Amino acid sequence: MNVVPAQEIKRRGIAAVDEALTQGPVHIIKNNRPQYVVLTEERYRELIESQEEAALARIKASLEDAKAGRVSRHDSVEALMQHLDNEPAA
Repeated sequence: MNVVPAQEIKRRGIAAVDEALTQGPVHIIKNNRPQYVVLTEERYRELIESQEEAALARIKASLEDAKAGRVSRHDSVEALMQHLDNEPAA
């Protein structure tokens, strides 16, 4: 894990983070615990894009399930919750 203590940033400024970013995301340590993660704009956009792609894939799969009739109906929230509790883990 690529880390920079918060005190180092306080002392050296953003240059401490800039140097560490050449090796990947930077975990900022505050009170001896990882508190923040800094990454490049490019890496941030990649993460957002992959997250959006995954969400769209889940939506597409759900729509395909609905078209194929792989759905179930329940008369109440309680009935749905009971159904979900009894469903085998994926």
